[in-house]
Amino acid sequence: MPVRLTINGQTHDLTLDSRTTLLDALREHLRLTGSKKGCDHGQCGACTVLVNGRRINSCLTLAVMHPGDEIVTIEGLGEPRHLHPMQSAFLEHDGFQCGYCTPGQICSAVGMLAEAKAGWPSVVTADLSQSPPLDEHEVSERMSGNICRCAAYPNIRAAILQAAGGEVA
Repeated sequence: MPVRLTINGQTHDLTLDSRTTLLDALREHLRLTGSKKGCDHGQCGACTVLVNGRRINSCLTLAVMHPGDEIVTIEGLGEPRHLHPMQSAFLEHDGFQCGYCTPGQICSAVGMLAEAKAGWPSVVTADLSQSPPLDEHEVSERMSGNICRCAAYPNIRAAILQAAGGEVA
């Protein structure tokens, strides 16, 4: 099936099996291997990308469902000489060990900050009538869909809080 995808600002015309996930289209057809296949069941978050500014697990959606959408992968967030602020914060705070989950963590964190800025509450948001303050509890809850097997969570939280302009523990 022909599909036109806009990924990291570039248009790609592909012919895909209609059952091809967005993750497989990125990795296998476009060689954008930053997004990782961890569990292939939407449980680990290693494949997180941004679609129209919202974070999604790319292993759970079909590529043919996204013509006209703006898809951003870790490769599209920044460049080596001009890193995205979240990428810089992850480097500064050592927000990774093995690095396998890092692209998904960073994309998820960027999407999560946009959600928080829009005033979306989480399960731990105490006052639903106000925008939630980003603290360690909010960040931990909002990032709970992204698993780090190396347990770099304290550094990941610190990086996210720094990128958000909050206090870093």
